[in-house]
Amino acid sequence: MKNNNDPRLRDLISAEPAVETSVRIIGFPSDAGVQINGGRPGASHAPEPIFEQLLKLTPHAHWYERHSELLSRTCGITMLSCTGHVEKDQENLGNTVAACLQKGIMPIIIGGGHETSFGHFLGYAGDGQSVRILNLDAHADVRPLKDGKAHSGSPFRQALEHPSKSCHSYSVFGLNPASVSADHFRYVSENGMADYEDDLKRSGVRKWFELAAMDGMPVMATMDMDLVNHAGAPGVSAPNSSGITTRKWLRLAFELGRQPAVSSFDLCEVNPVYDRDGQTVRLAALTIWNFLLGVTLR
Repeated sequence: MKNNNDPRLRDLISAEPAVETSVRIIGFPSDAGVQINGGRPGASHAPEPIFEQLLKLTPHAHWYERHSELLSRTCGITMLSCTGHVEKDQENLGNTVAACLQKGIMPIIIGGGHETSFGHFLGYAGDGQSVRILNLDAHADVRPLKDGKAHSGSPFRQALEHPSKSCHSYSVFGLNPASVSADHFRYVSENGMADYEDDLKRSGVRKWFELAAMDGMPVMATMDMDLVNHAGAPGVSAPNSSGITTRKWLRLAFELGRQPAVSSFDLCEVNPVYDRDGQTVRLAALTIWNFLLGVTLR
């Protein structure tokens, strides 16, 4: 029931897509790729509680009219069925993302392990679009396949080497220097930009977008919750004893939303099984809230 005195996102976000839909929220409850990569399972449980927490939040009071208007054109959540067969599940996600892009709808995908991002990318490949990928993450995630299987550590190598050649570039900011090999850092640098967590600033992200905007190519943005320090985000697949603050994380989510080039977004690696009092799930919901506010203020 709508509450006109204290409206929440649940009063504004629609359950079904409509002609005027501008944003569609998609759940991708997969962590099979995390298990193949040797991580701790549990990310498959993240999409539903994150969305539930998102619905409890209020539109921004200062930007109420604009924020509410975008939220009223947001559809959520379409929860995809994940079988545990990573490649088939990624293909299903890609088809869903491609359908959104074809209609001019921005998909926001809630993972799931970071295998989510290759399925996300397949949407651009399926739609015949070239795309730049920007990842905010403690890890480069450009590992080779394991015994021929895709996993949570391989999505961006897969995108760069995909036969479609749709991935124009891949950049990752926020790398933990103790968690990225020299070969992986070099590989990313040869195909885009790579930088460490100590150098991660909103101004640097803006500068990247200024350079990327020169050719008008869309940007696929992805954020991995393990970029946040373990104290701020204990419920993740790979806890980070270093990392950034929650405040910086949320400002970065807003900045990604504010950039006109960003045409899709995913949030990955939240693991409710290891969360503390729902802390990381709530942070994830605020991440999406801040991203949507950024889209509002474009």
